[in-house]
Amino acid sequence: MLFSRKIEPIAIDIGSTYIKLVQLKGSGKSFSLVKYGMVPLPAEVIVEGAVMDANRVSEAIKELLNSQKVKTKEVVLSVSGSSVIIKRISIADMTEEELAESIKWEAEQYIPFSIDDVNVDFQKLGPGAAEGQADVLLVAVKKDKINDYVNLVKDAGLEPVIVDVDAFALANMCELNYEVEAGITALLNIGASVMNINILRDGVSIFTRDITVGGNKYTEALQRDASLSYEDAEKVKRGEAVDGVDREQLSGIMSSVTEEIVAQIQQSFDFFRSTTGSDKVNHVLVSGGCAKIAQFIKVLSERIEIPVDVINPFKNIKVDPKHFDAGFISDTAPLAAVAVGLAMRRPSDR
Repeated sequence: MLFSRKIEPIAIDIGSTYIKLVQLKGSGKSFSLVKYGMVPLPAEVIVEGAVMDANRVSEAIKELLNSQKVKTKEVVLSVSGSSVIIKRISIADMTEEELAESIKWEAEQYIPFSIDDVNVDFQKLGPGAAEGQADVLLVAVKKDKINDYVNLVKDAGLEPVIVDVDAFALANMCELNYEVEAGITALLNIGASVMNINILRDGVSIFTRDITVGGNKYTEALQRDASLSYEDAEKVKRGEAVDGVDREQLSGIMSSVTEEIVAQIQQSFDFFRSTTGSDKVNHVLVSGGCAKIAQFIKVLSERIEIPVDVINPFKNIKVDPKHFDAGFISDTAPLAAVAVGLAMRRPSDR
């Protein structure tokens, strides 16, 4: 049709506790929010990124599509966790076309899975340290992981056009909303069961890592040590009052888990420095559910002695106050970082 209007794809971020949906209009550095919503998932439906009950997840996606009155069928989604391997490697310099043909064989020595069981992609970063070498960001994702998530959205009536990786979606979102900082910046997306770490030097990714730890640690500890139900543990985690419990005990449990997660972050930063020979991280930006937990940001900043800020993925996006509740946007913004980064992608992207 000559005058048909182009409809941008929607982005769906499938987490362990929420499915988030974002649709953006625009391109480059100029975007407007078209649709934004989320729906909770029951406990144990997705565990550490593994789909345990596909039917319930697909039904939740359908519920979200209906509530947002989504018209397009095209969707961008992402994966993360232990099935995703991202490594910066140095190889003989060659053209993009030559690299596309040889990357699968180059990848074999760097990934712990059979090469036949993964999809491989790459991004050429620039010249390597040695003459005739090039630095390349290698990405390998297990095919069964991709298929699981693709089938979830297909069962909900959608057509996937891009499957991205959480860490890269986070970097896209950051590039739109924050000035590229000189030095080293760490992006932490701490979800319910997986933490994505993406460390950038001058805006370019140099280290990524997914760790199976997240906000569920708080829920599990509160259930175990304070004998709370799942629902009450989630309330405490969100800072809501629960009758008949010792607040001092709850505070101690929360603090203990915070220290455990912060220790994991410190270890990852130490590993980054030891394996890359890089300077220390200058600034940390945090998204995900843990960004909303009282005292987490303060404790993290104190322990690692680095400025830490909560990410606002809508910072440079036009949001019409007539169509979107400002309170909802503000309250849920840290949860939307990956979905916003995905919503910036277009089917024409490589």
